[in-house]
Amino acid sequence: MTPARVPPTKVVRAVDRTRHYLSRVNQRTAPPAAVMMELLMGAWAAQTITAAAELGIADALADGPASAAELARRVNADADSLQRMLRALIGIGVFRQRRNGDYELTALANTLRTDSAVSLAGMARWIGSPQHREHWSHLTDAVRTGTAVVPQLRGKPTFEYLAGEPDLAEVFNQAMTGVSEFAVAPVIAAYDFSRFSTIADIGGGHGRLLAAILGSAPQSRGVLFDLPQVVAKAPALLRKHGVQNRVQIVGGSFFDSAPTGADAYVLKNVIHDWPDEDAVRILRTVRAAARPGARILLIEFVIPDHDRNFHGKWVDLEMLVVAGARERTAAEYDRLLKRADFRLDRVVDTVGPISIIEALAA
Repeated sequence: MTPARVPPTKVVRAVDRTRHYLSRVNQRTAPPAAVMMELLMGAWAAQTITAAAELGIADALADGPASAAELARRVNADADSLQRMLRALIGIGVFRQRRNGDYELTALANTLRTDSAVSLAGMARWIGSPQHREHWSHLTDAVRTGTAVVPQLRGKPTFEYLAGEPDLAEVFNQAMTGVSEFAVAPVIAAYDFSRFSTIADIGGGHGRLLAAILGSAPQSRGVLFDLPQVVAKAPALLRKHGVQNRVQIVGGSFFDSAPTGADAYVLKNVIHDWPDEDAVRILRTVRAAARPGARILLIEFVIPDHDRNFHGKWVDLEMLVVAGARERTAAEYDRLLKRADFRLDRVVDTVGPISIIEALAA
C-alpha cells in the first residue's frame, strides 16, 4: 500500500493561520449584521449539501457533466428545483456550471461521491438527518445542564438508540467510515509505527486504520479488538488491503478487557466518546493488559490554546449533545492518563486536525 502524500505539518499550520487572518479581514470589511447573517445561513448551506448527498448528485456526475434535465432524470428530482439548489451550491464552490449550461463536479463536490477516496457523503447525510437536527436543536438544554440530549430525548444512550434505528445507524456508520479515512493519511505520515512488533487497535472497527498502520510497518503484526458483531465484518477489509495474514481478530468490550502482549495500543476517537469516569475505566482496562514500557496512542482532537477556528471545538459540542462527553486539551488528557497509570510522553501534531497522544505504561 503506497502512503498518501501529505505536505509538511509546519506548512499546513502556516496556511491555517493565514486562512484565519484572511477570514477575520473578510469579516471586518462587512457590516457585523451581514457577517452574522452569513454565519446563520450556514445552517441552510449544510442542509443543502445534505440534500445533494441524499439525492446522489455527485455520483450522478461521476462520469462527466450533464444538463439540468438529464441530471434531474438521473436523481429523480424536479428539474427547476434542482437548478435552484445547484445555483446556491455553486456559489459556495460545490459543483460548477459550464458555459453550455451543463453541471459538473468540483473538488468539493467530489467529496460527496460515495466512491471517493475520502467520502463525506455519509457525514453530510448524518449531520442533516432529521434525528440529528432534532438533537442539535436542544443544544441550549445541553449547555444549561451539562448533560447529553439523546438520553433525555430518546430514553436511552446514543449507541443503544442507534441499535434500534438500523437505517440511521447505517448512515452513522458511513459517516464514521468517511471520517476515519480522512484521518488515516495524516496519522501514518506523522508517526513511525514500524518500531512496534505488535500493535493492538482497541475499538478499531473493521480495521481500516490498522490496515494502514501495517501497510506502513511491513514487519509488524496487529490485533484488531472491538465488539464481536463489529469485528465480524473486518476480514473482507483486511483482505482488501493485503494484511489479513498479519492480524489477529479478537471480539470483546474495552470496558471488560483488552488483548495482552502488544507493544503499542492504538485508540482512535474512542476516549472522546465518553465522560471522564468512563474514559478512565477504558484506559485502566488497557493498562491492565499492557506490560510496563508499552505505549498507548490516543488518536484524538486535542483542543489547542489559540482562539482560531478548529474542527475539534465543534466536535466537542457534538460530543456534549449526543453523549455528554468531550474533546480535551493536552493537559486534560495528561490528567486522565495519570489516573490510569500512564505517563504522557508527547503530543504529535499531524497535517490534519487530529493529533497522536503518546503515553507510556508506568
